[in-house]
Amino acid sequence: MSLLTRLGRPDGRNVQVMIFSAGKTAVKQPVDDGVQRLKLEIHKRIVSELSPAEQQALAAASDQNVSQVTAIINRYFELVMEENPYSVPLGEKNRIVSEIRDEMLGLGPIEPLLKDDSITEIMINGPKKVFVERLGKLTLTDVQFHDNDHLMNIVERILTPIGRRIDESSPLVDARLKDGSRVNVIIPPLALLGACVTIRKFSKKPFSVENLIAFNTMDERMAMFLRACVKARVNILVSGGTGSGKTTTLNVLSSFIPNDERIVTIEDAAELRLQQDHVVTLESRPSNLEGKGAIAIRDLVRNALRMRPDRIIVGEVRSGEALDMLQAMNTGHDGSLTTAHANTPRDALTRLETMVLMSGLDLPVRAIREQIASALDVVLQQSRIRDGSRKVTYITEVQHMEGNTITTQDIFRYVQTGIDADGKSVGHFETTGLQPNFIEKFKMNGITLPEGFFDNGGHVTESEAY
Repeated sequence: MSLLTRLGRPDGRNVQVMIFSAGKTAVKQPVDDGVQRLKLEIHKRIVSELSPAEQQALAAASDQNVSQVTAIINRYFELVMEENPYSVPLGEKNRIVSEIRDEMLGLGPIEPLLKDDSITEIMINGPKKVFVERLGKLTLTDVQFHDNDHLMNIVERILTPIGRRIDESSPLVDARLKDGSRVNVIIPPLALLGACVTIRKFSKKPFSVENLIAFNTMDERMAMFLRACVKARVNILVSGGTGSGKTTTLNVLSSFIPNDERIVTIEDAAELRLQQDHVVTLESRPSNLEGKGAIAIRDLVRNALRMRPDRIIVGEVRSGEALDMLQAMNTGHDGSLTTAHANTPRDALTRLETMVLMSGLDLPVRAIREQIASALDVVLQQSRIRDGSRKVTYITEVQHMEGNTITTQDIFRYVQTGIDADGKSVGHFETTGLQPNFIEKFKMNGITLPEGFFDNGGHVTESEAY
């Protein structure tokens, strides 16, 4: 069972620290029985004997004074071992102390996974199965929680600082960690095997366009074109499936925005990390316990129009906010960016149409398509290839209406030619030889591309792209 204790800060506020003590519901691992009993005994001693000075040290714990917390746990480790020696493998002290510290100050068993920069996603399927994604591949780890109560306490630790809640009446929630990593939680009765937590990690240092070129996500010519599009205030939709890297690419595109422009970002859980000076970050809000007070993405998009933005960036459009986003693009907010889930550029336009219909307004389909065709300039399609790599598979221009159909043309694409002996995708990026109709926007903004830039006279192979 878990025990929550409140430690007073020097400024009079309280901080909640989670300690795990022995209880009937605790699941002990036979192989690690001595270690487990030692940890529980140290936990109990800390709860019962912590001095006021040590309480203040724990309450004020941060990355700067973690050594002080470690010293406190070390002292109790030595005390417990002297009074009642446990069967502990030689050299395990540092690991035990680290695990106790993570339980008290961090996110328990998954804290080492969060610190591992090679891991891009953590998937917790109930207390006993924790998977990670590393280099595009899923792996089952040996990380486990004691029981579902232990896991739920970690969930509460994630949600409490940002004012989110989860319970049987509201059994799913989106949240974020303090480093910007995105979190989704779903609990029983919707999740039958226990709480499921998915953490999409983000690198401590935001990826640059050079990183995407090095990862073979795009080539140098694509990067040059996208930089020109953003600077020329072209409206861009980043489309792709789950885990295809849409948000990462959106972050990179936003880095091309000039530093003297006012940018308003709108997200469900704030995760974009813009480097410009003048950025206003807005985040939607779920309803409270009485079912009131919800602020949707759509409300924030409408409010952003009154905030004198030069650019509006919506993390993802999923519903009726698509209409407000299109209207913003059509009413002087050129250069806006957003993402959506879709498998192809054509599918992305169809999804936009469906999302506009979800706004509740009874608009004719042709009027919706005309809005899309006049507002949107480029669809950047990103895909996750079978080998786990991410590729910009299409950069497609949205042209105009012909009859009842929105016409498009591909400017760049990724052509996969096969799979090598290691299971890696083999292919190349190429231009289609077509020049976008909005090239005049480049000239009006003083942007020039090299002569013959769009010529279909060859391609840049993956090995030559960086």
